[in-house]
Amino acid sequence: MLSVSCYLLFEKKGGFVLPIFRGFGSRRGIHPKHNKHTVNSVDTHLEIPELVKISMLQHIGKSCTPLVNVGDKVFVGQKIGECTDGLSAPIHSSVSGEVTEIGHYTGYSGVIVHTVNIVPDKNQTIDPNIKPYEVTNRKQLVKALYECGLVGLGGAGFPTHEKLKYKKDNNVDTLIINAAECEPYITSDYREMLESPDDIANGIKLIKDILGLKRAFIGIENNKPDAIKLLDEKCSGICNIVELPSFYPQGAEKVLIYNTTGQIIPEGQLPSDVGVLAFNITTLAQIYRCVSTGIPLISRRMTVDGYGIVEPKNLIVPIGACYNDLLKACNADMTKVRKVLSGGPMMGNAIYDVHSPITKTCNALICYGPEKAAPIKVTACIRCGRCINACPMHLMPILLEKAYDAQNTLELKKKKAKMCINCGCCSYICPAKRNLAPKIQLAKKLMDQKA
Repeated sequence: MLSVSCYLLFEKKGGFVLPIFRGFGSRRGIHPKHNKHTVNSVDTHLEIPELVKISMLQHIGKSCTPLVNVGDKVFVGQKIGECTDGLSAPIHSSVSGEVTEIGHYTGYSGVIVHTVNIVPDKNQTIDPNIKPYEVTNRKQLVKALYECGLVGLGGAGFPTHEKLKYKKDNNVDTLIINAAECEPYITSDYREMLESPDDIANGIKLIKDILGLKRAFIGIENNKPDAIKLLDEKCSGICNIVELPSFYPQGAEKVLIYNTTGQIIPEGQLPSDVGVLAFNITTLAQIYRCVSTGIPLISRRMTVDGYGIVEPKNLIVPIGACYNDLLKACNADMTKVRKVLSGGPMMGNAIYDVHSPITKTCNALICYGPEKAAPIKVTACIRCGRCINACPMHLMPILLEKAYDAQNTLELKKKKAKMCINCGCCSYICPAKRNLAPKIQLAKKLMDQKA
C-alpha cells in the first residue's frame, strides 16, 4: 500500500499571496462534515414497485429512442431504448411486465425527457437472449460494454465503452480506480467495497489483461480503514492501494489522478491523452458483472439519508423506480423535508418531482429540511482569497464571476473557466455567499454559445 505526502509553497495571484500545495497530496478543497450515517447499512433490495418509468436519457450524450410500444411484453435486461448516431448508451428494462405508456418527465435542467412506463408482473423473468460475453480483446470489450449500457456510476454518466476507444498512440498504461467517495452522506461506493471486493478485483484484472495495462491504483481516502484493509488483501498483486488524505473534492477525476500518479490532465484533454484510464470503483465492479453474466446495467445502489429519513439505508434499486418509492422504503416523514436532492449536497441536483425516475447516474437521495431557509444575503467580495485557495483546479473564481457578469468570453478563456470541475468549493467557502459556482457553469455555456 502506498501513501502520499505534500509540501507547502506560496504563489501570488491577483494581488493575493496564497498558500498552495504541490506534488502528491495536493489538498486544495474543503472539509465539510462527513455525515456518513449509513456506513454500516448493509444493502437491502427495494421491492419491485407497481410502476417503473425508465428514462430514455441516463448518460452524457444523446437521448435514446424507445424500441418498444404500448402493449408490448418485456423481459428483465431487454433493450428498450437506443441511439446509434452519437454519444449514447442503450437502455434496458429493469423488470418484466407490460409497457403501458411512452411518457415523459421534467429533468434537472428543465429538459423534457421521454420514459418507457412498465407495469411489472413481479416474476422478474430474464431475457432469454442474455448470456455471458466472450471477451478476449479491446474491440470485443467495447462492444460488450456498449450492449450492457454501462455508464460511469460516480455521477457523471459518461458511456463506459467510449472511454476504451482511445487512440493506440495514446500509450495508455495506467488504470486509476476512484474509491474516494468524498461527498458528505454518500456511502454507496463504500458498501460496494465491503460487499463486492471480489467483483472489484476481477474487474481490475479483466481491464488490465484485455487492455495490456502495466499498473493500477485504487485511490481511497484514509477515513475508510476497513475498505483499505480488505481491498489490500483482495487486490494483492493486481494493483496498489493509494491511501489519500480525506478532503473534498478528493474524488474529482483530475484531482484523484494527480494525487495518485502526479499526472496533470491539460485543458481540453482526457485522461487517456496522458496514458491513464479512470473508473469509479462501482463502475469497475459492474464491468466484471456485466461481462461475466451478460446482464446489462438495470439496477444500482443508492444511499438514502437526510432530514425526515427515519431509516437511512443503502438500497439496491431497479432503474426506473421513482424517488418516492425510496422515500417510502425508508419511512420518510415528508412534513420535515424541504428539498430532495439526487446525489450529494455538493454536486447533487434538486429534484423537481419525487415521482421522477431513478436513472443510472443516481447514487444517493438526500433530504433537506426542516424549516424554510432564510434568504441568502449576497454581499460584496471582501478579497479574502478563500475561493482561490479552495479551488482544486487553481482557478480564480471571483475573477471568473466578474468576467461572466461582464459577458467577457475572452477573459473567461484567459482565466481558464473550462477547467472548472463544478465541485462547488468556491461557493461553499465564500463568506460573502456569492454565487460563484453557478455563475462559472453559466460562463462555460456562454463560451460555447459564442464559440
